[in-house]
Amino acid sequence: MSGSNRFLDTKHVTISGLGKIRVSGSQKRLFSHADSIRVGTITVRRDATGRYYLSMQLGSDVPFVDLGQNHESAIGIDLNTDNFLTDSDANVIANPRYYRAIKGKLAKQQRKLARRALRAKKEHRALRDSKNYQKQRVLVANLQRDVANRRDAFLHLLSTTLIKNHDLVVAEELRSKNMLRNHALAMSIADVGWRRFLGMLAYKADLYAHKFVTVDPRNTTQTCSDCGFVMSGDQKLTLADREWTCPQCGTIHIRDHNAARNILAKGLALN
Repeated sequence: MSGSNRFLDTKHVTISGLGKIRVSGSQKRLFSHADSIRVGTITVRRDATGRYYLSMQLGSDVPFVDLGQNHESAIGIDLNTDNFLTDSDANVIANPRYYRAIKGKLAKQQRKLARRALRAKKEHRALRDSKNYQKQRVLVANLQRDVANRRDAFLHLLSTTLIKNHDLVVAEELRSKNMLRNHALAMSIADVGWRRFLGMLAYKADLYAHKFVTVDPRNTTQTCSDCGFVMSGDQKLTLADREWTCPQCGTIHIRDHNAARNILAKGLALN
């Protein structure tokens, strides 16, 4: 790497205007071809706990990852709230529900934070000068960051596995904004991180020279993936119908697996 903005070694980076900074992260795997890397835009961000994060736009004529081989395989994925996803090969990935795991503890600490804010207000002290409030604020922020980090680790592992092992990955277009209006599902939808997951699939497909597409989910649940019959009227499936039998061909379907097969079929029709 050359220029004023560059990594000095696996633990230090120099940035114009800031100088030499000690860092920890994923930069270590880049040093096998460090001389070919060009540094573009740099962003420094500080989170609620006081930690600083460095994002660098990098370019190189040498691939950042091992592209591996073509697998000549395609897969469709159905995102759902019961499980994180079900794919067209009938594999089911459980929903970790990271936020729900700490929901009670987080709520307790947030109430404590609110009490300390109220106390500071009554004593006419600015929150930035209230040591007890600031200590509690960092505790709450650490809990939230822990959930975000665990969820990100899960999403990164799963998205990389899907992209590396398939030449084509097909998912449904996400409409979670409308789904969030359903208060019964809102927490589950917000907890799984679907939008972030699809974003990871998109950029990793480019990184590994594979393909990722999204398709309209219309009728993917209601259509028999064997004969194409569409359930409608009184036959239309509800969220409670996890298994169903096609009235036309008699095929017994697992709801999410059937949807994933239809999603894959729509994606293959586009290619």
